[in-house]
Amino acid sequence: MKTYQSKIEITLKKSVLDPQGTQLQHALSNMGYESVADVRVGKFLEVTLSAANEAEAQTKLNEMCDKLLANPVIEEYKVELIESGAAANVS
Repeated sequence: MKTYQSKIEITLKKSVLDPQGTQLQHALSNMGYESVADVRVGKFLEVTLSAANEAEAQTKLNEMCDKLLANPVIEEYKVELIESGAAANVS
């Protein structure tokens, strides 16, 4: 088994309103940053996992995102996967 590091970025789909982002955009405008046209708020996660290979790790991460980490109805996600190089001890 290999150990993989992943970086997961979860954002609302473009078709979903982002009231938090809208509030931040207005606040930035009020602070003098009128050039900011749009702000979207999201989540950033780092997950370390063990898998036999990169394909298995990617499959597991997609399942995690679809089942728990993201709401596929209103959110989309991007996964960046990096092999950490160290072998994992699995009992």
